[in-house]
Amino acid sequence: MNRKPLSNLEVARSVALRPIADVAAEMGLDEKHVELFGRHKAKVELDALASGTRKGNLVLVTAMTPTAAGEGKTTTTVGIGQALRRLGKQALVALREPSLGPVFGVKGGGCGGGRSQVLPMEEINLFFNGDLYAVSAAHNLLAALVDNEIYFGNGRGLDPRRVVWRRTVDMSDRSLRKVVVGLGGTTSGVPREDGFDIVAASEIMAILCLAHDVADLKERVGRVVVGYTHDDAPVFARDVGAAGAMTVLLREACKPNLVQTVEGGPALVHGGPFANIAHGCNSILATRLALGYADYVITEAGFGSDLGAEKFLDIKCRVAGLWPRAVVIVATCRALKLHGGVAFKDANQPNPAAVERGLPNLEKHIENMQTFGFQPVVAINLFQNDVPEEIAVVESFCAGCGVRVARSDAFAHGGEGAEDLARAVVEIVEHGPTKPHFLYPLEMAPEDKIATIARRLYGARGVAFDGKARADLERARRMGLASLPVCIAKTQNSLSDDPLRLGRPEGFEVTVREVRLSAGAGFLVAIAGNILTMPGLPKVPAALSIDVDEDGQAKGLF
Repeated sequence: MNRKPLSNLEVARSVALRPIADVAAEMGLDEKHVELFGRHKAKVELDALASGTRKGNLVLVTAMTPTAAGEGKTTTTVGIGQALRRLGKQALVALREPSLGPVFGVKGGGCGGGRSQVLPMEEINLFFNGDLYAVSAAHNLLAALVDNEIYFGNGRGLDPRRVVWRRTVDMSDRSLRKVVVGLGGTTSGVPREDGFDIVAASEIMAILCLAHDVADLKERVGRVVVGYTHDDAPVFARDVGAAGAMTVLLREACKPNLVQTVEGGPALVHGGPFANIAHGCNSILATRLALGYADYVITEAGFGSDLGAEKFLDIKCRVAGLWPRAVVIVATCRALKLHGGVAFKDANQPNPAAVERGLPNLEKHIENMQTFGFQPVVAINLFQNDVPEEIAVVESFCAGCGVRVARSDAFAHGGEGAEDLARAVVEIVEHGPTKPHFLYPLEMAPEDKIATIARRLYGARGVAFDGKARADLERARRMGLASLPVCIAKTQNSLSDDPLRLGRPEGFEVTVREVRLSAGAGFLVAIAGNILTMPGLPKVPAALSIDVDEDGQAKGLF
């Protein structure tokens, strides 16, 4: 029943991958819409969206507040997709692309695990089809054009001290959070303070994932605010002539990527914003494509329901005109023990009492999804060290809450290990909500939107806005952006904005330090607590375990 100590690489290399052209044909794609990247990867032309004839049911996978290692949302998402196919359903999974930051940092790769992965895992984790590089290149082209504008006379009147468009790199590197550019004399630019964000936090990544087509992408890129004049007037990307060239860099990245699961089913992997510092969902284009070619589309949103799921529903679904028919909350005994007061290093030891103490955290995530009108399914993602007494505690709790619960052993057994969960999902889909139920109306003041999320989903008593945050919100009002949805950037380690407050904290206040205006993406980013848009590497990063063997094959990847 419980997962076995499998190596992801060993599983991946033991699978005889299907030619991706065959996967595309089974999915119903016309070969003219499939652009091959070797034998096992492809991009799908956007024209294919108009040819999809199915009207798929969207299923969202979220989680309780995770441990640092994550609780297996991607593994569960892939497992449900594989299980549905085993039950005779036309199913497709739609995922985000991994970032090199986590791959070489804390969590490792982002393709699922064991017998519930998307493949080819190594290539997806390392550069894939070039999408993240395209986002980085477009982002940094705009940064170069901004500094070029300043260097050659600054006809737009851009104040060098008020440039807000930072640079980006797809790596966790704390040394780049604050930098000085333009040093080296009069031929090397105008010196000013600058900094880097990780690519997953780039507004260009958000734009890629929220754009409806290439024309919409170009329009959104043009709306990006790069800085302000001495008179506090905004300067946009279109003002420095960047929109066209940036769109050229991004037009191939707009096409969703087609790969396959361990069991040969189709998977679309496209776009990669983090949910703690961005909106945490794959692209609208990939989701819509999937819904046109499958009866069930299983997708995920990053971290817990307080982060990825809220943004999926209040931002992505609002923009896309979509709404899930079912929601799955991934829970693990490991995470419950952490929230029950057990140190992470001891979380693999049996401790049913700690599992029970951690249940209030899961309870809050269940309530969060009920707030949006869902009756979620709780998926117990099984680990090798789980004991029956711990699992029984979770099942009894869910039964007492009137919530469906199912065990998932997709890691060890693939689709077979998630069949009970898939059956529960099918039953929920048949009675799931069809109308959106957003947490707040767009006409609500942005301060109230932020406070609504904090109170209703985090359990906060209120929100405190620092002086800069208040000034940022006042600027948003002057620019006509107050009606945008909000994207709160906060820690994933707690329901609060303090990563050390585990369980189900109460009576706390969320502090918003600043609000970034993502006019192109179409939302306001509220930076809460000490969240950083450029992560750092841990003391012992995953990179130290990654190497090549004597045959040139990678080893040590998650």
